Amino acid sequence: MARQRPGGSSRGVRVGEQVHHELAELVRGELKDPRVGMVTITGVELTPDYAYATVYFSVLPDDETTVAETLAGLRRASGFLRSQLGRRVRIHTTPELRFVHDRSTERGIAMSKLIDEANRRHAETDDRRSAAEDDAIRKPPDAH
Repeated sequence: MARQRPGGSSRGVRVGEQVHHELAELVRGELKDPRVGMVTITGVELTPDYAYATVYFSVLPDDETTVAETLAGLRRASGFLRSQLGRRVRIHTTPELRFVHDRSTERGIAMSKLIDEANRRHAETDDRRSAAEDDAIRKPPDAH
């Protein structure tokens, strides 16, 4: 889905979504650069005058080397992608493409791990509390 800046026009949103769709198709089907492997175009932000498009991407595996190689491949192919985009999307200015690695998936995975860890600790605390309660029930009262 195209990313929208606050106050964006509905036409701008539609154009952004179309640019996003076409770039995803071009990257998937037309790029032959071996550095550009399993890439997903995750979003596109267009400036109001359509002069620039910030293109967000994710890649697998998501390590620094792969991201750097993919970014280099995308930057190298940006002229080709822009020319093909100009043929597919009819707007007065074909935007200059700026590629940015989208770290939202990485942050989502990290958040998921934190939640899993918190749930595990909570379950351990509940297990200890339950065991202590069971012990208290089984012990006979002290006779004085």
